[in-house]
Amino acid sequence: MKPQLFKISILTLLSIIITSCGGKEKKSTSGSEEAEIATAVLAIEKPQLTFGFIKLTDMAPLAIAKEKGFFEEEGLFVSVEAQSNWKNILDRVIDGQLDGSHMLAGQPIAAGAGFGRQAELVTPFSMDLNGNGITVSNDVWSKMKPNVPKDADGKTIHPIKADALKPVITEYKNNGNAFKMGMVFPVSTHNYEIRYWLAAAGIHPGMYTADNVQGQIDAEVLLSVTPPPQMPATLEAGTIYGYCVGEPWNQQAVFKGIGVPVTTNYDIWKNNPEKVFVMTKKFVEENPNTAIAVTKALIRAGKWLDEPGNRPEAVKILSMPQYVGADEVVLANSMTGTFEFEKGDKRSMPDFNVFYKYNATYPFYSDGVWFLTQMRRWGQIPEAKTADWYDTTIKDIYRPDIWKKAADLLVSEGHIPATDIPATDGYKPVTADFIDGNTYDAKDPIGYINSFSIGNKD
Repeated sequence: MKPQLFKISILTLLSIIITSCGGKEKKSTSGSEEAEIATAVLAIEKPQLTFGFIKLTDMAPLAIAKEKGFFEEEGLFVSVEAQSNWKNILDRVIDGQLDGSHMLAGQPIAAGAGFGRQAELVTPFSMDLNGNGITVSNDVWSKMKPNVPKDADGKTIHPIKADALKPVITEYKNNGNAFKMGMVFPVSTHNYEIRYWLAAAGIHPGMYTADNVQGQIDAEVLLSVTPPPQMPATLEAGTIYGYCVGEPWNQQAVFKGIGVPVTTNYDIWKNNPEKVFVMTKKFVEENPNTAIAVTKALIRAGKWLDEPGNRPEAVKILSMPQYVGADEVVLANSMTGTFEFEKGDKRSMPDFNVFYKYNATYPFYSDGVWFLTQMRRWGQIPEAKTADWYDTTIKDIYRPDIWKKAADLLVSEGHIPATDIPATDGYKPVTADFIDGNTYDAKDPIGYINSFSIGNKD
């Protein structure tokens, strides 16, 4: 198939970006005194694409890019297909059955770091910030609640730390019951977040070894994998007593009256990175303009999602069966600036789902390094690594250079302001915005790993 030529208007200053990516340009002039505009023709190497996703609200940029025509405006004709689980998504992207996918941030990182199936995967786009919660069964909550501080009006004070869960775990253990919780995948944000939350209260979530790939060595809480849409049913069946998952599956527990969300990942790590969009390195090298065009459409979708007034429409789109397929009222509980904890305890959380602001779409190296430190902390990376290894490894996977080319074009076209492009070396400033107040400096990964009382030391 010949590359499809897709016309876009850009400033002459940026026309070199298109030319360097395989495009052609021709100059045009006008009689106005405005800056000269060049009309460029971008060669789309592969216009017909198939992308995957899991039924979670944070797949929203894919749905919006398709439904609002952003993909089509870039000369892309995209099919967006729901997948059964995260392993299936990983395998299908690696095997070339999917051109790209909504993916757990830890998946491309683990594939490059040597944990699980190995492959050369890249991400030019971060899909969102925050968006997860930890939910426990009604029985567990009834035992936790007396341990949770309350304000003068008798309302529980958030964030709720796992300290309130610790005596409940002890009670279950004394009654001969292992305390079991679910997370969605061994390298998921959810696994690392629930581990962080537990360990911050002195509760050991278990270690991974070559002989124990379940990560349950020395565990006081047994964590196991459950696909996100199956979380509420698994909780209701009593197979697990709690879980960490993305929306709408925490709010679904409230809606069904089977569980209570006790904390969100916004409280565990403020404005933490969540999902990413992933393609193979081979795909990006063979289709560089297509990769830029995809990234452009997704950035526009993220911006649309965070514009005031668009969330109700986004909820309607996501409720469609080909996307998340959940009830609008369940989706709206978290997508429209609120989050319901105990039934009737709906609180304002305007940043529970962030798709664009705070540079949410930019693939920061420091975000990726955090996942690498947690893989090492819990034994998924079995041997100590140098600080340089963390930097080099993440720079092979996170590709802000592709993001920057896409964003520069969007600026020239008037879709985003130039101020939305961060001036950065890819590393965010040092932060202590964690539930335990610990300080994270991505340029000192060894010091960070060694700062924890539970986990590996290097």
